[in-house]
Amino acid sequence: MEKEENLNQENPTSKTSNEKEEASKELNDKQEKNEEVEEKIELSPEEKIKKLEDKLARTFAEMENQRRRFEKEKDDAFDYGGFAFAKEALNLIDNLTRSKLILESDEALKDTEALKKTLEHFDIINKDLISIFTKNNIRPIDCLNKKLDPNLHQAMMEIEDDQKEPGTIVQEVQKGFMIKDRLLRPSLVGVSKKTEKKDDKSEENKENLDK
Repeated sequence: MEKEENLNQENPTSKTSNEKEEASKELNDKQEKNEEVEEKIELSPEEKIKKLEDKLARTFAEMENQRRRFEKEKDDAFDYGGFAFAKEALNLIDNLTRSKLILESDEALKDTEALKKTLEHFDIINKDLISIFTKNNIRPIDCLNKKLDPNLHQAMMEIEDDQKEPGTIVQEVQKGFMIKDRLLRPSLVGVSKKTEKKDDKSEENKENLDK
């Protein structure tokens, strides 16, 4: 009886030990599998360093682009901040030119000393204004006898002139100006065109009458 009891007592102990071993083995297997999965997902140190270097390079590139944008905006504000004021100030030159033309066409003032002195003063004021503008990088556009450039000139009329190539500027209606490399306002101009033959016109009129 004692032997049977001893056997019965030994068996539970051995069963428990086996179960523990199996459980421990299963746990180890699970841990090994988890570690394998983590190793697959987790980057190697070299890959981590490369990833961080790429991220750092992109960050520096973005910062450099932003710095350049700010620099350009600052330069534009410095160079062209007075654009609107400069454009308004050109009215002074326009008014001087108009006043000069009005005085020159006044029959009562023609060939008088008063007119001569007044026009001289107008010319001095005009030169002073142009000088002030030039010092501030505002320059008049030289357009006479140049080919029409839509980026700088605006044609207001066509003038018959067989001595010039068609599209050549032969008259300046209003002076244009640049502020540095930017157009402040275009030159208003008259451009040349070939003289129309009267004979051709007569024939065209005759044909129209016949019709």
